[in-house]
Amino acid sequence: MGQISSNEIISIIKSEIEDFEIDKSSRETGSVIWVGDGIATIYGLDEAMYGEIVVFENGVRGMVQDVRENEIGCILFGSDTGIKEGTVVTRTKKRAGIPVGEGFLGRVIDALGSPIDGKGEIKSSDYRPIEEPAPGIVDRKSVNVPLETGILAIDSMFPIGRGQRELIIGDRQTGKTSIAMDTIINQKGKDVICIYVAIGQKSSSVAQIVGTLKKHDALDYTIVVTSTASDPAPLQYIAPYSGTALGEYFMYKGKDVLIIYDDLSKHAVAYRAISLLLERSPGREAYPGDVFYLHSRLLERSARITEEAGGGSITALPIIETQDGDVSAYIPTNVISITDGQIFLESNLFFSGQRPAVNVGLSVSRVGGAAQTKAMKKAAGSIRIDLAQYREMEVFTQFASDLDEGTKAQLEYGRSLMELLKQPLSKPMSLAEQVITLVCATHRTFSGQKDVKGFQNGLLEYFAENGAGIVDKINAEKTLDDELIKQIEDMADKYKAENTPT
Repeated sequence: MGQISSNEIISIIKSEIEDFEIDKSSRETGSVIWVGDGIATIYGLDEAMYGEIVVFENGVRGMVQDVRENEIGCILFGSDTGIKEGTVVTRTKKRAGIPVGEGFLGRVIDALGSPIDGKGEIKSSDYRPIEEPAPGIVDRKSVNVPLETGILAIDSMFPIGRGQRELIIGDRQTGKTSIAMDTIINQKGKDVICIYVAIGQKSSSVAQIVGTLKKHDALDYTIVVTSTASDPAPLQYIAPYSGTALGEYFMYKGKDVLIIYDDLSKHAVAYRAISLLLERSPGREAYPGDVFYLHSRLLERSARITEEAGGGSITALPIIETQDGDVSAYIPTNVISITDGQIFLESNLFFSGQRPAVNVGLSVSRVGGAAQTKAMKKAAGSIRIDLAQYREMEVFTQFASDLDEGTKAQLEYGRSLMELLKQPLSKPMSLAEQVITLVCATHRTFSGQKDVKGFQNGLLEYFAENGAGIVDKINAEKTLDDELIKQIEDMADKYKAENTPT
C-alpha cells in the first residue's frame, strides 16, 4: 500500500471542510439556575419568546413568563420536585395551546386539555393557542339576540344578549354560581354550547356542579375546565384562557357559546402569586401593574361575530367575589369597567330569603332592551321602576301606622313582585311562563294573595293545561300584542275567581 502524499491529505481535509454542515435541527437548550414555588429561572435560552412552551428533561412543561437580559423566568405546569439546578431545558418554539374539538363536550378536563373524569382519551380535531387576539371591530356584530337565563329577575330587568359580557358579583355564599348553573341548565335544546371554568375551587365543589349538570341532562352540551385550589398557580392562571380557546373553536364554526369564569378573583390572586415570585414590582394591593390587562384580554375575546368571520358568539358570565359588598375594591372595579353590565347579589337580600338575591338598584345591563324579545320587553314594562319605588316607599312607611289606600295598594303590589322574583334552584322558567307571570303581575292578579308563589305555580299549571295556544304562541312568535295580553288577563281573572276563597 502506497503512502498518501501530503497534497492528497490536504485535498481530503478541504473536501471534508467544504462538505461539513452544521446540524441545523439541533435543539436549543438551557439549564435551570433556580427553581421553587412553581417557578424556574433558566440560563441559556436567549432566543425564547414570551408565552413559549419549554420542556424540562423530566417531561414537565413550562411557559416563558419573564424575559430578562441574561435569563428567562418560567411558570411550571406540573410539580417542580424532579427539577433542580442544572436540569436541561429545551425550547419547543410553540406557543401554549390546547387540543380542541367536538369530543370535549360532556367531559371534565384540566387547564392543559387532558381529561380528568376517568372516561378515557378525548379525540381532538384541532389545536388552538390559549392566547389569541380578540376579534376586531370589523368582525363584530351588534348584540341583539337574547341569551335567556330562565331567571325572571334577570331576563325581565337585566337581559343578557349573545356575545355580551355580564359580570356576576357579590360576597361569598350569595348564590353567584347558582345563577351560572341555572343559566347553563336553561340552554337545554337551545343549541348553545356551555363551558364552565372552575378556578381555585375545591374539588368537591366541582364534583357537585358536575353532578347537578348530569342530573338535569345539561352535561351533554357542557365542557367543564377545572383548575382546583390544589393545582399550582400557573395552571389556575391559564385555565380561563384554555376555556376561551375551546369556546373560540365553536364560535368560529358558527355556534353560540356560553362561558362561565368561576371566579376571576381567584384568577387574579393566582396571577399575583406568579408575578411576585417572578420578582415583578407589586402595585396596589400587591397586584402587578398589568392585572387589568390580565382580564381585559380574556374578556375582549367574547363577542358576536359576523357571518364572514364565522357567525358564532361567545357570551361570558365572569364571577367576582367581593369582601363585605365592596364593589369599589381594585379587582371588582377593574372587571366592572371591562364588562357590559353586572348582576349584583346582596347578602342582606339573600339572608332575608330573597333568592336570587339580585339588587335591582346596583345591577345593570348595558345592552338592555336590545337583547330582549318583543314579548318580554312589553311584559316587563315598568317593573324595575315599580320595584325601586316599592323599596323606597317601604323604608319611609315602615314606622307609619295609618296609610292611605293608594299607598297600601302600592306596597301590596311591590311585595307581590318581590315574591314573584323568588325562584328555586335549578328551576329556570320558559319565556311563556315569564311573560304570563309579568302580565298577571302588572294586572295586579297577585295582589291580596297570602301565598303568592303557590298561586303563581297554580296559575302557570292552569295556563299549561287550558291555555296551550297562548303558551305556544308566545314561545314560537316571541311577540305580545294587546289581544294576547287581554286573553292572558281574562284567563288569570277566571283562575283567580275560582281559586280565591270568599
